[in-house]
Amino acid sequence: MGFDTATNKIVQSEDSSFTAFSTNFNEHYHSTKDGALHESLQKHVIPALTLQADKAELTILDICYGLGFNTLATLYYLNAHNIHKKVRIFSPEMDGELVASLKAFPYPKEFITFQPIIESISQNGRYEDDNLLIEIYIGDARTYLRECKETFDIVYQDAFSPQANPLLWTREYFADIARLIKDDGVVTTYSIALKTRLALYENKFNIYLNEGDGYRKATLASKVTLIGFEKVNMEHKISCNPGVMPLYDS
Repeated sequence: MGFDTATNKIVQSEDSSFTAFSTNFNEHYHSTKDGALHESLQKHVIPALTLQADKAELTILDICYGLGFNTLATLYYLNAHNIHKKVRIFSPEMDGELVASLKAFPYPKEFITFQPIIESISQNGRYEDDNLLIEIYIGDARTYLRECKETFDIVYQDAFSPQANPLLWTREYFADIARLIKDDGVVTTYSIALKTRLALYENKFNIYLNEGDGYRKATLASKVTLIGFEKVNMEHKISCNPGVMPLYDS
């Protein structure tokens, strides 16, 4: 298919969509059970855009770009629901070879209209028109966050797992996220691990459960109350699991 690289191999999910397997991290980019597009929509895009529906402009941090599903699913959802907003998406990604290969990735039919965007990102690391800006930073996400001057309405926390890529799940990492996110911003993540939730909670985030039919449970976090989602009683979780600690940088 023209996509496979030295460190990323194409894989078909149970819903027939395609994802990839990273030999560097020994993990798939998406759940092969939930499916790549379905997972992006249900665990990230739909809850985030629903919670930020009243904003005319959105600034989004996509951690990390990977195959680009969260970014492209955002555009798909906005288009499918005839929602008109100015959107800016910023995304660090360590694997420059991966980004360059994305023009050959077999995306789902829902993304066909975005092929010019995909090709621009693959070739130039960015895309811009009157209402959309996408910028990819090739390099270390932690360095990017330390140097970042933007503030974000939405953070898609979709890095490889805490076991595979722990430095993007630590208390110190989420301190940078807390500094960069707007007061009413929302973090989305597939992780429901108590260590992850503690790292967010200790940075003054409220923790919420994202669950529904057809996908596994996920997490939302915000400094404000999120209407329509079940708040996780973190004090109870802590009292029941006194030995569990968040991940730290060292």
